[in-house]
Amino acid sequence: MKVLRAADMGFCFGVRRAVQMMEEAGEQQGNVATLGAVVHNPLVTERLAQRGVHIIGTLDELRDRPIAISAHGVGPRVLQDLEQRGAEIIDTTCPIVTRSQQWARRLTEDGFAVIVFGDPNHKEVRGVLGWATGRVLCCQDESDIDSLPDDLPSKIGVLSQTTHTEERFASFVRALFAKRMDRISELRVINTLCNATTGQQAAARELARQVQTMVVVGGRESANTRHLVEICHEEGVPAYHIERAGELRPEWFRGVDVVGVTAGASTPDFSIDEVVLHLEALEPA
Repeated sequence: MKVLRAADMGFCFGVRRAVQMMEEAGEQQGNVATLGAVVHNPLVTERLAQRGVHIIGTLDELRDRPIAISAHGVGPRVLQDLEQRGAEIIDTTCPIVTRSQQWARRLTEDGFAVIVFGDPNHKEVRGVLGWATGRVLCCQDESDIDSLPDDLPSKIGVLSQTTHTEERFASFVRALFAKRMDRISELRVINTLCNATTGQQAAARELARQVQTMVVVGGRESANTRHLVEICHEEGVPAYHIERAGELRPEWFRGVDVVGVTAGASTPDFSIDEVVLHLEALEPA
């Protein structure tokens, strides 16, 4: 069975930077805390734990340790709380996420209501919402537009969770304007999509057209990895989302001569390599 890799996949700049900063902090200081998972990938979390970077659930568990802010970022209240506790902060927030946070604050300060297109339970989105100083709402999909309050300001700013696809964000903006055209005097759309993520999505789409089956490697909690699976399905190709090579099943590849591999932006290189080696050695059932 021939295995092809996507031209663009795996660790993006922001994740690679965050992981490197945390590894260095763990090795130098021996015991570093992080509020929640660093990135949505259990293999990365396990490797960081071996280097002294450990997840805590609440700031009350911090004790006298440095704390690393994940690549997803946090809201200003969390930072203020940490400063009041006198904690040493290692901020690994992705610069692209920081830009989204700054736009949320700037737009609301200028009198815009801000709508963030994304998952309201995602760490990145929660952080961006926290930086707004005025009206701010989250829409998970186009159907939420119908539930927007009638008393929103006529000036609307729109941001996106960085990991969304270009197609979904563009479709959302079109639907928003079409449904609320009579209530909007000014619409500002800020492209907060991650270029690395959109590049990986394009590469996954291109590869899916060349193979019979796709394997998508990445954490199950990773939004950008799930979007890669969706893209493969849109191309009409079976796609299997796995976190580890051991999850591969021979029956998935019965009659398959060419399989494609792609991976989310929080998937480390060693994990991708291991999956490819397993696929190349696999004997379909």
